[in-house]
Amino acid sequence: MSHTWRCIHFLVYCCLMLSSVGAQGSGDPKYKDPKQPLNVRIKDLLSRMTLAEKIGQMSQIERSVATPDVMTNYYIGMNLITKFVDLIDNVSGLTINLLLICDSGSVLSGGGSVPAPQATVEQWMSMVTDIQKAALATRLGIPMIYGIDAVHGHGNVYKATIFPHNVGLGATRDPELARKIGAAVALEVRATGIPYIFAPCVAVCRDPRWGRCYESFSEDPKVVQLMTKIITGFQGQAPPSSKGKPFVAGTKNVAACAKHYVGDGGTYMGINENNTIIDFSGLLRIHMPPYYNAIIESVSTIMVSYSSWNGVKMHANHFLVTDFLKNKLKFKGFIISDWQGLDRITSPPGSDYHLSVKLGVLAGIDMIMIPYNYTDLIGNLTSLVHDNTIPVSRINDAVSRILRVKFTMGLFENPFPDPSLAGELGKQEHRDLAREAVRKSLVLLKNGKYGEKPVLPLPKKCGKILVAGSHADNLGYQCGGWTITWQGLGGNNLTAGTTILEGIKATIDGSAQVVYSEEPSSDFVQKGGFSYAIVVVGEPPYAETQGDNLNLTIPAPGPSVIETVCSKVKCIVVLISGRPLVIEPYINKIDAFVAAWLPGTEGKGVADVLFGDYPFTGKLSRTWFKSVNQLPMNVGDPHYDPLFPFGFGLETQPSY
Repeated sequence: MSHTWRCIHFLVYCCLMLSSVGAQGSGDPKYKDPKQPLNVRIKDLLSRMTLAEKIGQMSQIERSVATPDVMTNYYIGMNLITKFVDLIDNVSGLTINLLLICDSGSVLSGGGSVPAPQATVEQWMSMVTDIQKAALATRLGIPMIYGIDAVHGHGNVYKATIFPHNVGLGATRDPELARKIGAAVALEVRATGIPYIFAPCVAVCRDPRWGRCYESFSEDPKVVQLMTKIITGFQGQAPPSSKGKPFVAGTKNVAACAKHYVGDGGTYMGINENNTIIDFSGLLRIHMPPYYNAIIESVSTIMVSYSSWNGVKMHANHFLVTDFLKNKLKFKGFIISDWQGLDRITSPPGSDYHLSVKLGVLAGIDMIMIPYNYTDLIGNLTSLVHDNTIPVSRINDAVSRILRVKFTMGLFENPFPDPSLAGELGKQEHRDLAREAVRKSLVLLKNGKYGEKPVLPLPKKCGKILVAGSHADNLGYQCGGWTITWQGLGGNNLTAGTTILEGIKATIDGSAQVVYSEEPSSDFVQKGGFSYAIVVVGEPPYAETQGDNLNLTIPAPGPSVIETVCSKVKCIVVLISGRPLVIEPYINKIDAFVAAWLPGTEGKGVADVLFGDYPFTGKLSRTWFKSVNQLPMNVGDPHYDPLFPFGFGLETQPSY
């Protein structure tokens, strides 16, 4: 849309605001009374709202455009619009309250979007408080809901506890552990004043070439269904009367978001945001079941997928969003778009935003993650309602759902951060829980060469231990994507935590010597006199499309380190990855092989199991292929011929 048309839409919006400021309804504000029934509060507030205020509630904007500076600059621009309105309507002495920012239904932090580098809990709370005060100062005082990604802990936040990514949690098969993790994450998120998270991802990843596969608990919908218990941890246990309806227990819990509806894990060749080609019965059998459980667990919101189903963009799919999710499954929370999800209905994205808004809202999307060009959304949506393309009933449905979630969260009664929760971020109890999750997520795939004794657990008392590989002493690598930044980073200065190398050093006997060499030479290994070697290699961090990978080979220098070390000394290879990688060429040279996935900040959990303080118990939540030429290949498929089958995992006994 041209700048001129944006301005015209903007001015139209202003005029609509002015023409409707009197449409407040009458009587006592029942919506402010928590003793009133929920439906009474929703109906009362909805009756007082103008179209502009309703559209504001449907808008979610990025925190970077919700700052005081931006608000100030916008109000400078308002002087010109005031003069324009004065000229055409002879209006004077009115204060134009645009509500574009203040009355947005929601504000979010995108991946890596923070109030300041290494921001403290207090800085986060201060930012949320300032934005919330602006929302509450509007005519009706509707609180905004602040949302953030917390897909494996409060990942954007410095010194938060980072748990294993979902691919690892799926290997635990432990729904109670998932619930505890959800509760811990909720406390850490609330510690920064935030009440809403875009988690969990309940995708059923059917092809590990997909760059988001690590966000999926499993290729098996039954395992994903099992692990949706994390929602109860996030939101609290819903009473029987609230089952199936949005529910948040209180100010120590957060509203959750099941994503990405639906079929995002089944795209062609695992290409992110691509097309899932499957009939309706297959969609119901593989990709839909986790949403049944999420709704039973009273999930508050559901996010729509970028992907398509048989060529139809999910953001424009009325049948699946409205007819099935809202009407058939009776989901009562609100449905939110993905980041610029409406823009991507068209190709190229944003080429016909008017059409995108029309298709997305008519499909049944209630809240639009804009996140920046909110004037485009408001102008287009306003005109679509006024020309009767989008009925007011569709707007009312969207706003009623948003208000229902806000009321059930208790936002009207408790809109501000609770300073007493500040100490929850990164607390030792949560780090201990993450360490437990690491232990239970590790999958032992080989333990000793054929005809030889098991290698694991390793002895703590020995002469010299070689630790090698790019991932042995790299906290960023072991956390993966969605950590501090969207794509993740390498290095040990990103946040607080313990690397695998540090965990090994803290676990072995004091008489043993640990020698670390990221990429040792053959001569160094041969002459080192090592009792054994631990080689830790894997993938660098990535997220979404940047992680799509058609080859799935271990990145260099991983293979050469395996070859060099394992040809000279007894070796244990620990693979840090978001999915199975090509390992067959090396497996016969390796004495023991451990899939550690993306374990997060608590590297001691790896050492706990390697040295026998705890047993290996994890089971593959994904099929481990021999060759990428076999993909996609999932348990139950004809011609199933894996290197390690779904559910495989050797066990050990503790050495104490």
